Amino acid sequence: MYEFMQGRVAAVDPGFIVLAVNGIGYRLLVANPYHFTVGDETTVYVQLIIRDNDQALYGFVDATDKQTFNQLLTVTGIGPKSALAILANANTEGLANAIAQDDVHFLTKFPGIGKKTAQQIILDLKGKLEASGPLMPDLTAQPVQDPQLADATAALVALGYPQKAVDKLVPKLTAADAQTTDAYMRLGLSLLSQ
Repeated sequence: MYEFMQGRVAAVDPGFIVLAVNGIGYRLLVANPYHFTVGDETTVYVQLIIRDNDQALYGFVDATDKQTFNQLLTVTGIGPKSALAILANANTEGLANAIAQDDVHFLTKFPGIGKKTAQQIILDLKGKLEASGPLMPDLTAQPVQDPQLADATAALVALGYPQKAVDKLVPKLTAADAQTTDAYMRLGLSLLSQ
């Protein structure tokens, strides 16, 4: 029904953004809300998901992420929340590599993905995503304090990661040289997938 929306980012929350388009504020559930900045004019690719008692708009930075999201939804056992968490944690190339290499262990690091679902992802999507590059980027840490850490940890919890697991990451995230909430979140997602 919708392909994309162009507008101004009106709000950023740990689980969603609000995109103002022609006087209407659309709540878009996104993988990493801190990729967006309040006040920026942007294009967000969207997917409308209608369930029995819910309607939600999911937002994506580009068409590739939207396509990957829709491919993940074709897998038995994967819902929109799990698909969004997978997109938040791995770039498309890393996910494709995990699928191509039958890396069940990598896939089970995502919230809500058990061994059977990981095997189903591999079975259903093998050969459908391009594989190249490393599974996860190599990260280095340097000590720096940043007030945006609280927003990043709240977003990780909103994606479905257990509060205990996120709390254990706080010392590592605090020691990281992250300049933005987006950088903290990317590092947190990487650490949670190890």
